[in-house]
Amino acid sequence: MKFKMKKIYIVLTYTGTILSKIIKLYTKKEYSHVSIALDQDLKYMYSFGRLNPYNAFIGGFVHEEIDKGTFKRFKNTKSLVYDINVTDSEYNRIIKNICEFEKNKEKYHFNIKGLFAAGFNKKITKDNYFYCAEFLKFILDESGININLPEIIKPEDFENVKNKNIIYKGYLKNYNYRLAKIYENQVAC
Repeated sequence: MKFKMKKIYIVLTYTGTILSKIIKLYTKKEYSHVSIALDQDLKYMYSFGRLNPYNAFIGGFVHEEIDKGTFKRFKNTKSLVYDINVTDSEYNRIIKNICEFEKNKEKYHFNIKGLFAAGFNKKITKDNYFYCAEFLKFILDESGININLPEIIKPEDFENVKNKNIIYKGYLKNYNYRLAKIYENQVAC
């Protein structure tokens, strides 16, 4: 039996904010943030991060866009975008799980303690609190997608995912799906 495949997009970024600089200094890795996108043009891109591009201390579930919010404010955001094949049913579960976050976004908060604990290879969790990598791992796990991520997760761990196809590396503002020659998924919550 042959399964029909769709794609999800993992977007690793480095904005140059104070927090991202601290993370980069500590990890020695190029990227400090990770998001999941459900479409090739990255219009349906989600993560946990700043709710206000000018305030690093208030965070939560965010619908990110290349030309709005934090990515608009930090125009020289560096990015690495790759796709991963998923089945139709996995893709539909991802959408369902993200839509649950979208519908209830006011109850979710940024797990700043968990983020810093991960840097020391420790795990601090609290119901409804996530940092970017923790959120993405949760979404993938809840959707039945096993890509062998560690329990204590960091953005750079997503660079080690197997069966990924790198489609873009460069400034996020210059990302153009038409040039990346990638498959299209249509999404709506």
